[in-house]
Amino acid sequence: GGFRRRVGSEAPPGDGRWGHSDMAGNVWEWTLDWFGPYTADCVNCADLTSGSSRVLRGGSFLAPPPLVLASFRNPQTPLQRANDFGTRCARTP
Repeated sequence: GGFRRRVGSEAPPGDGRWGHSDMAGNVWEWTLDWFGPYTADCVNCADLTSGSSRVLRGGSFLAPPPLVLASFRNPQTPLQRANDFGTRCARTP
């Protein structure tokens, strides 16, 4: 379809700060962060304090275009499950 893109086809302009690419559009990705307001001095941080909602990012194949961004944060309770939720792969730099 018209929305398909080859892996890495938007790189490097679409890459994240640390060179990660293709982070949006497949499934919502659970992250380590608890949902809360950003702090002004946060550069490469995670909110590890306890909360009621974790952060999902990246949108999904069911989401409208404005939500299919790695920068969009979707708060969900950790027990929430859906066919368009997945995980975000990460590695230690």
